[in-house]
Amino acid sequence: MYHCLCRLACALLATAALSAPALAIEQYGYRVIDKKPQDRSLFIQGLEIRDGKLYVGSGNYGQSVLQRIDFASMEPEVTRHLNPRLFGEGVTVFGDFIYQLTWRERMLLVFKRDDLSPVEWHPLAGEGWGMTNDGTRLIYSDGSDRLYFLSPGTRGVTGSIRVTENGKPVTRLNELEWVDGEVWANIWQSDRIVIINPETGEVRASIDLRGLLPVMERKAGTDVLNGIAVDPATGDIWVTGKRWPWLYHIELVPVANPQ
Repeated sequence: MYHCLCRLACALLATAALSAPALAIEQYGYRVIDKKPQDRSLFIQGLEIRDGKLYVGSGNYGQSVLQRIDFASMEPEVTRHLNPRLFGEGVTVFGDFIYQLTWRERMLLVFKRDDLSPVEWHPLAGEGWGMTNDGTRLIYSDGSDRLYFLSPGTRGVTGSIRVTENGKPVTRLNELEWVDGEVWANIWQSDRIVIINPETGEVRASIDLRGLLPVMERKAGTDVLNGIAVDPATGDIWVTGKRWPWLYHIELVPVANPQ
């Protein structure tokens, strides 16, 4: 009888675990605090703020650049044009170097931070999409449901995690930003940013940025939301998109009982 009761209890616990609802993902909207004008010809793929400078990676064959901009004035200081056969993607600043991904060419480009002069390049196992760093490791995405970790010393892959939301894989992870110990990622071809636990790969929260760029501001070449940068000096969050005329300073607004 004892063993029967134990088996019954275990079965009930297993059934309860299977039927238990997944933990709710936090939902956020936004409030626009400020905005800065930017060159709307830039096909934004990477965005990062460091020491009062805005570093921008722009894509498209024959048009890809790496650029350093004075963040206060939004005036370009240095522009490095990539080889026209390269499609520039995400960027991140780490120490004295800037790292920029390329898309189908599967390359990690390394530049000097002071003058954006090229240093070297390294092959990637897959495509290059978004990039950031956690102060110790470089982190990049390849359009799949994975985030990859690279050693800044060897530029070799040291590990990876799968990104999931309520147990389901999240793909098309594009531009990345490290924010308060978590990875923020644009989801390509959507108006959504997800906030990812870098240890487990689980999506903790979702940010809905629909309507950020008004319809009247859109032109024929205006493309999707892409670009996240946090100013380390203030903690301010700035976002933008491909060929957008504005860089927006936003504040997150919790959404109660999202439908």
